[in-house]
Amino acid sequence: MTGTDPRPLTGEPVALDLLNTRWMRDGEPQDLFAGACGLTRLEGLAIWLAANGLERRFRADAPTLIHLLTAREAIARAVDAPADAAARALVDGVLEHGRIRLTLDADGQGERPEFADPAWGPAWTAARNYLDLLAAGPDRIRPCASATCVLHFFDTSRNGTRRWCSMAVCGNRAKASRHYARTRER
Repeated sequence: MTGTDPRPLTGEPVALDLLNTRWMRDGEPQDLFAGACGLTRLEGLAIWLAANGLERRFRADAPTLIHLLTAREAIARAVDAPADAAARALVDGVLEHGRIRLTLDADGQGERPEFADPAWGPAWTAARNYLDLLAAGPDRIRPCASATCVLHFFDTSRNGTRRWCSMAVCGNRAKASRHYARTRER
């Protein structure tokens, strides 16, 4: 049984959803895997696994959490500095713990991920998803434009101009701030 997901932004692709396990609340950093909102570390992991449809395939245990934290740091560094060879090497290090086995299924060719240690499964899945995002559009992997927000999103807007993690939160704050500045000038 998992609790309620306390994060302000969910539903992003797995790699970015992993980055979004860290967020700000009232100017204070929060971490789903470090006891945010009264959850234990493993409860936070269980919530994240469930949010990404991985709870039936992988266990919410200490080894899985350690590997997932490794992947989160690797992906964060790669997103922040895509040209950094050391950051890419960290992602490669996570990817070394799994592979894709080609299969034949009713629809033709299929794929099945394999792991020597299943505790690496969620971490590898997130790193593999990061590669998929890079293939789909590296320029669409973005941080929120708010200076006080640390969340990331994959811009799926038609014209690629999304700026905010959430228009309802950060976008609305920016609009309200601009409105306040305009009315104050008058």
